[in-house]
Amino acid sequence: MNMRYSLERLAELYIREIVCLRGIPSSIISDRDPRFTSNFWTSLQSALGTKLKLSSAYHPQTDGQSERTIQSLEDLLRACVLEQSGSWDDMLPLIEFTYNNSFHSSIGMAPYEALYGRKCRTPVSWFETGENLILGPELVQETTEKIKKIRENMRIAQSQRKNYYDKRRKPLEFNEGDHIFMRVVPTTGLGEC
Repeated sequence: MNMRYSLERLAELYIREIVCLRGIPSSIISDRDPRFTSNFWTSLQSALGTKLKLSSAYHPQTDGQSERTIQSLEDLLRACVLEQSGSWDDMLPLIEFTYNNSFHSSIGMAPYEALYGRKCRTPVSWFETGENLILGPELVQETTEKIKKIRENMRIAQSQRKNYYDKRRKPLEFNEGDHIFMRVVPTTGLGEC
């Protein structure tokens, strides 16, 4: 997002890119950037009936999930730019497409499938059904190869992050009689224990 965008421009982009394409969200989790805590933004979301939830430390809804996604996309973009030596903004649409149509273990499906309730028809499916003859075999082959390479770069980046995390992770060991501090998170709607 361009840091110089006015609030009005952000609202226009939000309506065009989010609301018009996907509907009004019931809630939004965002960081505490002044643009997202401004009276203008909170009034707009209130008028649309959207609950704003601001990130804070130690809450599972925001405990690094956005940061991990951003890191994945940055790694993917970096790998594509280094490999294809093109302009990064030209690669964004294909990277977004590949990311949204790749399996995510956290939700058990691709984000596209979760959003629309069906799998997306991709250039790979054009090739399988013979539609590439209509669309132009070179375009389909080129796009398919790019998507496969981006997926491979995604797998490599995820593997590298996992290895990095695993090297620094130390298992917790407790002995009988050890004193520990526990953090109890209040829950609602689960009934009595």
